[in-house]
Amino acid sequence: MMVFLKEKLVFFATPKTASTSIEMALGPNCDIRISKVPNAKHTPYRKYQRLLEPFIMTLTKDEPDTVAVIREPVEWLGSWYRYRSREELNGTANSTAGISFDEFVAAYLSDNPPEFARVGSQAKFMSDKDGALGLSHLFRYDDMEGLVRFLQNRLNRQFTLGRANQSPTGEITLSPALLAEYQKAYAQDFEIYERLAPEP
Repeated sequence: MMVFLKEKLVFFATPKTASTSIEMALGPNCDIRISKVPNAKHTPYRKYQRLLEPFIMTLTKDEPDTVAVIREPVEWLGSWYRYRSREELNGTANSTAGISFDEFVAAYLSDNPPEFARVGSQAKFMSDKDGALGLSHLFRYDDMEGLVRFLQNRLNRQFTLGRANQSPTGEITLSPALLAEYQKAYAQDFEIYERLAPEP
């Protein structure tokens, strides 16, 4: 998470959406940077409202705008799945080594997901305590150019994005039955992403 007081903007680090690359490009120039502890770096909107926004409002006269990135939900789970297949996680509860993507998604959709499948929800990350989407600006992961243009204009500085904290490469396929179950269980994630689709 990064806070830009003069520009009245808070950037939310949605997991697995290039947030580390964005932080590397803009972190040195922000006023408040939360990055070392993952649970703090990836502060969801509802926790921000409860804990951080009251403090930030003591530092600025106007309520800051908020911005984040959302990724296509299947790709987002795929990134988590590949990221947790890294060799350094082998033998740990978070490892997806030896587990198929279907098995990973089935575990994610279960009532009590194992550690390796506990990755949350993008929609929940971006929603307030009542479940309503709470962000001022939201960009799709496949529109990174749009996000960069927005940030360059808002922050009045030019920058380029590097690559950091990438998941291992690899193809992922999801069975139609599991895809349908995922779309039903996490309908808001899909709805938010599709709502941002560019007009034809």
